Amino acid sequence: MKTKKEEYIDKMAEQLKGWSTKIDELEGKAAGAASDVKADYEARVRELKSRRDLLSNRLRELKGSGSDAWTALKTGVEAAMNDLKDTVAAARDKFRKAA
Repeated sequence: MKTKKEEYIDKMAEQLKGWSTKIDELEGKAAGAASDVKADYEARVRELKSRRDLLSNRLRELKGSGSDAWTALKTGVEAAMNDLKDTVAAARDKFRKAA
Protein backbone atom coordinates (compact mmCIF):
# COMPACT_ATOMS: atom_id res chain seq x y z
CA MET A 1 0.00 0.00 0.00
CA LYS A 2 1.31 3.43 -0.95
CA THR A 3 2.02 6.11 1.57
CA LYS A 4 0.43 9.56 1.30
CA LYS A 5 3.79 10.85 0.13
CA GLU A 6 3.98 8.25 -2.67
CA GLU A 7 0.40 8.93 -3.72
CA TYR A 8 1.07 12.66 -3.79
CA ILE A 9 4.26 12.24 -5.84
CA ASP A 10 2.44 9.99 -8.33
CA LYS A 11 -0.37 12.54 -8.67
CA MET A 12 2.05 15.43 -9.23
CA ALA A 13 4.13 13.40 -11.69
CA GLU A 14 0.99 12.63 -13.70
CA GLN A 15 0.06 16.32 -13.76
CA LEU A 16 3.60 17.21 -14.81
CA LYS A 17 3.32 14.73 -17.66
CA GLY A 18 0.11 16.44 -18.81
CA TRP A 19 1.70 19.88 -18.68
CA SER A 20 4.71 18.56 -20.61
CA THR A 21 2.35 17.41 -23.36
CA LYS A 22 0.78 20.87 -23.52
CA ILE A 23 4.23 22.48 -23.67
CA ASP A 24 5.16 20.16 -26.54
CA GLU A 25 1.98 21.21 -28.37
CA LEU A 26 2.83 24.87 -27.89
CA GLU A 27 6.37 24.23 -29.08
CA GLY A 28 4.96 22.74 -32.27
CA LYS A 29 2.78 25.81 -32.77
CA ALA A 30 5.76 28.07 -32.16
CA ALA A 31 7.78 26.23 -34.79
CA GLY A 32 5.05 26.83 -37.35
CA ALA A 33 4.33 30.43 -36.37
CA ALA A 34 4.74 33.40 -38.63
CA SER A 35 8.14 35.03 -38.41
CA ASP A 36 6.82 38.20 -36.76
CA VAL A 37 5.65 36.29 -33.65
CA LYS A 38 7.91 33.25 -33.78
CA ALA A 39 10.62 34.70 -31.52
CA ASP A 40 8.04 35.61 -28.86
CA TYR A 41 6.52 32.12 -29.01
CA GLU A 42 9.90 30.45 -28.76
CA ALA A 43 10.79 32.61 -25.74
CA ARG A 44 7.54 31.61 -24.04
CA VAL A 45 8.23 27.93 -24.73
CA ARG A 46 11.73 28.28 -23.23
CA GLU A 47 10.18 29.86 -20.13
CA LEU A 48 7.65 27.04 -19.87
CA LYS A 49 10.37 24.42 -20.17
CA SER A 50 12.39 26.17 -17.46
CA ARG A 51 9.40 26.15 -15.11
CA ARG A 52 8.67 22.52 -15.96
CA ASP A 53 12.28 21.60 -15.16
CA LEU A 54 12.03 23.44 -11.84
CA LEU A 55 8.92 21.44 -10.95
CA SER A 56 10.59 18.21 -12.02
CA ASN A 57 13.57 19.00 -9.78
CA ARG A 58 11.28 19.76 -6.85
CA LEU A 59 9.52 16.43 -7.33
CA ARG A 60 12.90 14.66 -7.29
CA GLU A 61 13.76 16.46 -4.05
CA LEU A 62 10.43 15.41 -2.62
CA LYS A 63 11.02 11.76 -3.58
CA GLY A 64 14.35 11.79 -1.80
CA SER A 65 13.10 13.57 1.30
CA GLY A 66 12.53 11.98 4.66
CA SER A 67 9.11 11.60 6.15
CA ASP A 68 9.48 14.79 8.22
CA ALA A 69 10.71 17.02 5.38
CA TRP A 70 8.24 16.01 2.69
CA THR A 71 5.42 18.13 4.11
CA ALA A 72 7.57 21.25 3.89
CA LEU A 73 8.76 20.39 0.37
CA LYS A 74 5.18 19.72 -0.71
CA THR A 75 4.45 23.45 -0.45
CA GLY A 76 7.25 24.22 -2.92
CA VAL A 77 6.00 21.57 -5.32
CA GLU A 78 2.48 22.96 -5.20
CA ALA A 79 3.73 26.50 -5.81
CA ALA A 80 5.80 25.34 -8.78
CA MET A 81 2.83 23.38 -10.17
CA ASN A 82 0.51 26.38 -9.89
CA ASP A 83 3.13 28.62 -11.47
CA LEU A 84 3.55 26.22 -14.40
CA LYS A 85 -0.22 25.88 -14.81
CA ASP A 86 -0.71 29.65 -14.91
CA THR A 87 2.19 30.19 -17.30
CA VAL A 88 0.95 27.50 -19.69
CA ALA A 89 -2.53 29.01 -19.64
CA ALA A 90 -1.15 32.48 -20.38
CA ALA A 91 0.97 31.15 -23.23
CA ARG A 92 -1.95 29.23 -24.73
CA ASP A 93 -4.10 32.38 -24.61
CA LYS A 94 -1.34 34.39 -26.27
CA PHE A 95 -0.95 31.76 -29.00
CA ARG A 96 -4.73 31.68 -29.61
CA LYS A 97 -5.04 35.45 -29.87
CA ALA A 98 -2.23 35.62 -32.41
CA ALA A 99 -3.61 32.77 -34.53
